[in-house]
Amino acid sequence: MTTRARWAEAVAARAAAHWTPTRTAELLRGKTVAVPPAEGAVLLRGLGILDDDGALPPARVGKYFQVNHMVAQLGPALAALRARHPVVRIVDVGCGRSYLTTVLAWCGAAVWDHRLEVLGIDRDADVVAESARRIDAIGLDDRVRSAVADLDAAAARAAWTARFGAVPDAIHAVVGLHACDRATCAAIALGVELGAELIAVAPCCQAELAQGWAALADAGVDGPFAPVWRTPHLRRETAADVTDQLRVLLLRARGYRTTALEFVPHEHTRKNTLVRATLDDDAAAATEAARQYAALVAATGGVGLALAARLAV
Repeated sequence: MTTRARWAEAVAARAAAHWTPTRTAELLRGKTVAVPPAEGAVLLRGLGILDDDGALPPARVGKYFQVNHMVAQLGPALAALRARHPVVRIVDVGCGRSYLTTVLAWCGAAVWDHRLEVLGIDRDADVVAESARRIDAIGLDDRVRSAVADLDAAAARAAWTARFGAVPDAIHAVVGLHACDRATCAAIALGVELGAELIAVAPCCQAELAQGWAALADAGVDGPFAPVWRTPHLRRETAADVTDQLRVLLLRARGYRTTALEFVPHEHTRKNTLVRATLDDDAAAATEAARQYAALVAATGGVGLALAARLAV
């Protein structure tokens, strides 16, 4: 038995002892999850969500439910991809430590019996190295790879070829979990450029629009939305919501059926919006979404997102 196998066996045994039916019921409170704490112990310990004794510390409960709920929210779209493709290929943009996509690959192997291949790309070499270490410990290194790469289509394809040893015939999904500010827009743009059938992002720290509004306030520009521009707290809070709506409209303008929804309750995290888009190619809906984008930008002061230019909307 290898060192990794012995470690995995010990983790599984400790988690099985810790997660009695009573403890599991207290944690889940009637929720159905893709990764129960005992069955997914090796995965969850490798990701640093469970402690070495199998326990789930209160500080990590939010992360546990976050990844489980996001898998559930992506479930129908992922099921459709599995029905169409013998191997589903996913790029995780701004992957960090690859929580979500490692869970997706694990579900492919342990729950869905379908091969999912995942490439995580990030500009931070340290987090990519940490991600690779965790993936190897979990035993998913044949399905999940990570690379330092720029967030554009050519770099993503090159990184895929380098890590998996073959040019991908298609990238089926692009996801970004809490990629900060414009990195979320980069994930959206990459998904569109790759022609991904599914794009899913959970935005974080949206600053671009708020900065534009702050510049209007500093310049003394007046308008119906000026009271929001001039109140820093409300400017930040409002800009985050408007940014997500603008992203939804831009995705619709590029032929995606797009929704924004809460993907984990507020008690676990305030950064809980999931923008989910599936390729639809409804020309009339795209034209209307482009009109609505321009109208919303005009109504809130004329400051749009750089993403619009990248998507040519």
